[in-house]
Amino acid sequence: MFKTYETELAGRKLVIETGKMAGLANGSVLVRYGDTCVLVNVTASKEPREGIDFFPLSVDFEEKLYSVGKIPGGFLKREGKPSDKAILTSRAIDRPLRPLFPKDFRNDVVVVGTVLCVEQDNSPEVAAMIGAASALAISDIPFNGPTAAVAVGLVDGEIIINPTIEQREKSDLTLTVAATEKKITMIEAGANEVPDNIMLKAIKEAHKEIKKICKFINKIQKEIGKPKFAYQSFEVDHEVYEFIETNFKEEMKEKVQEQDKETRDKNIDALTQKIEETYTEKMGQESFEEHQADIAEAIYKLEKKCVREMIYFEHKRVDGRKLDEIRPLSCEVGLLPRVHGSALFTRGQTQVMSIATLGMISEEQVLDGIDTEESKRYMHHYNFPSYSVGEARPSRGPGRREVGHGALAEKALVPVLPSKEEFPYAIRVVSEVLSSNGSTSQASICGSTLSLMDAGVPIKRPVAGISTGLVTNPDNDDDYVMLVDIQGLEDFFGDMDFKVGGTSQGITAIQVDIKCDGLTYDIIKEAFEKTKKARQYILDDIMAPVISKPREEISQYAPRIVSTQIKVDKIKDVIGPGGKMINKIIEETGVKIDIEEDGQVFIYSNDNEKAIQALEMVEDIVREVEVGGIYYGEVSRLMNFGAFVDLGCGGKEGLLHISKISKERIKNIEDVLHVGDMVTVKVINIDEQGRINLSMLDFNETKSNEE
Repeated sequence: MFKTYETELAGRKLVIETGKMAGLANGSVLVRYGDTCVLVNVTASKEPREGIDFFPLSVDFEEKLYSVGKIPGGFLKREGKPSDKAILTSRAIDRPLRPLFPKDFRNDVVVVGTVLCVEQDNSPEVAAMIGAASALAISDIPFNGPTAAVAVGLVDGEIIINPTIEQREKSDLTLTVAATEKKITMIEAGANEVPDNIMLKAIKEAHKEIKKICKFINKIQKEIGKPKFAYQSFEVDHEVYEFIETNFKEEMKEKVQEQDKETRDKNIDALTQKIEETYTEKMGQESFEEHQADIAEAIYKLEKKCVREMIYFEHKRVDGRKLDEIRPLSCEVGLLPRVHGSALFTRGQTQVMSIATLGMISEEQVLDGIDTEESKRYMHHYNFPSYSVGEARPSRGPGRREVGHGALAEKALVPVLPSKEEFPYAIRVVSEVLSSNGSTSQASICGSTLSLMDAGVPIKRPVAGISTGLVTNPDNDDDYVMLVDIQGLEDFFGDMDFKVGGTSQGITAIQVDIKCDGLTYDIIKEAFEKTKKARQYILDDIMAPVISKPREEISQYAPRIVSTQIKVDKIKDVIGPGGKMINKIIEETGVKIDIEEDGQVFIYSNDNEKAIQALEMVEDIVREVEVGGIYYGEVSRLMNFGAFVDLGCGGKEGLLHISKISKERIKNIEDVLHVGDMVTVKVINIDEQGRINLSMLDFNETKSNEE
C-alpha cells in the first residue's frame, strides 16, 4: 500500500514514500528532500552465509549522472565503478548502521541507495542515510534502530544544519553526524582549524535535529513496519566457551601481554593449537569437528574479554603502556633524493612513508560526479599492501578502506594548503603503509605534513593526527575507560576508534568508527581533550625538531613556475590560430604552459632562464600597441611603397612607409630592408580602422638575418 509521510528538516520539506516502488525488496523508501530524490532498498538473504565469523553487510551509494542532467564521459557512456565520493558516502551510511544489527546475525544484508534526482541545496548523502535507516526500520530485517543523519556547516561563526550550496562554499566546517535518539553513532568532518568547543557544539546542534527525524521514523515503523524475521543465531556455544574460559583464561591473559605484535600473534597461535588439542583430548575428535567453528569463535571471544578486562579493571594495556601513553614516535624527511618531498613517520610498529609530487595546474584531478565540484588540485592517496601486516596476498588496487583513509588524510591537510594564487601547483601525496599495527591513517597525516614541508609547499601550519579508543563497562555502557593512540588489537576489541587531525589552532578532520550503540557527549568531549593534548605533543616534540617550517626552495627536480595575468580577451592571441603562437613558445623554450579561464598564465620549467624567456614572449604578445610606443619588430613583408613590420603583439603588423625609413630619399625598399630584418620603430598613428603607421626616422638601425 502506497504511503507518504512528511516532516521538516532544516526548514525544508522531507518526504518519505513507500509502497509504490521496488515491492520485492525487504524494505524500500523514496526519500524526497526538496527536489533531491533518493531511492533506498534493503534486502536480506533467507539463510546465513556459511563459514564466516562476521556480519556480512554491504552498502552501495549509486550516483546516477542523469540525476544532475549529465551524460557520463568515456567511451561506454554509462556509469562505471563508483567514484571516491560514492565510496565515502557508502562508508558513511554503513558505519552508524552496522553496530545496530544483532551481534549473532550472519545473513547477508544489502543496502542500495540510488540517487535519482539532485537539487544541490539538499544533500543526497543525507537523504540516503535517512532513507537507509527508514527502509531497515519498516523492513522485516532484524535492526535495533532507527538512526538518522544531518550535515552541519559553520558560516561566519553560525552553526548551520544542512547548509545550502551557497552556505557550503563559505563554510569553515563540513560535518556529517549520525545518531540514534540517545547517542552519537558516527562523526565525519573536515574543518578549517575549528576549536574543540565549537566542534562539540556543532555535534550537539546536529543531534537535536536527528532526534526529531528518529521520532519521525519511529512513527512510520509503528504504523507500517513488518515484524522482524527469526534468524539462526551464531552465538558461540556456551558450553564450549565455558570450557575454554575455565581452563585457559589466565594463560590467555598472559599470552596477550606482549609489546611486539608478531610475537603476540605467535603466542596466540600456539595457545590456539594447545586449546584445540586439549579439547580434542577431553571431548573427543567427533565433538571437536562438530564444534570447530565454535572453538575458533570462543578463542577470539576469550582474547577479546581478557584484553578488555585488563584495560577496564586494571588500566593495563597489552604492550605495557599507560592509558594516555603514546607509542614511541620518530620521523625523518628527505629520504628519497629525486622525488619532490618525502618523509617517514613511525609510531610503534606502525610505519608510513609519504611522498609529495608537484605538478602543473592542468594535472589536477577532473571529477565527474553529481555535485558541483569539478576538479581538485590536492590529491592524497593511501596504499595498504599485504606485506605491511606480514601477509602474502597479491595487490588488487585500493579498496574502500584505502579510499577512506586517503580521504581522511586529504581532509586533514586541505585547510593548511596555500591557495592556487599563492602556490600555483597541483599537489599529490601518496602514503605507503610499510608496517601496520593500528593508526596508519593518523601516521599518514603526520608523514604527509612532513613531506609537504620537505617539498617546499608553504603550508600555514603543520598538521598531526592521533586516535583514541574506548572500553566500556560490560554492565554499564556509560562507565568507560579511554585510551590514547590505540594499536590494532585495541581497535579490534575496543568500542571506538576516534580519529582527529588538526593543527595547534584547531581541528581539521575527524572520523569516528564505533562498535557500541553510540557515544555520549561526555565521551566526545573527553576524546577532543585527549587528542588535542597528544596532537600538540606530536607537533612540538616529534615533528618540529625534524622540520619546523616548509623549505625555502622547492626541489631542484620539481618544475619552477613563473606566472602573469593577462586580459581574458588576449587568451586567444597567446594561443594563436590552431595553437600556433603557444606552440611556438613551447618549441623555442621547452616550457609547459597552463592558461586559466580568468587569464592567469602559468609557465613551468626546470630551467628558470627558459621560463623567463617564455614569460617575455607571452607578455610581448599581449602588449597593447600604443601611439608613441617604441617596438623592436621583424620585417614580415615588402611592398614597393614600404614594409610591414610584425610588432610581436599578438601578430599585429604596422606599415613602415618608405618615406619614414630615412631622412634620405630611398628609391627601392629592397636596398635598405629585407624580410626577416629586425628594426626598431615608433608608432606614429593608429587610424579609425585600427591600421598602424610606423616610423624609424630616429631608429634606423636594422639587423639582417644574414648577419
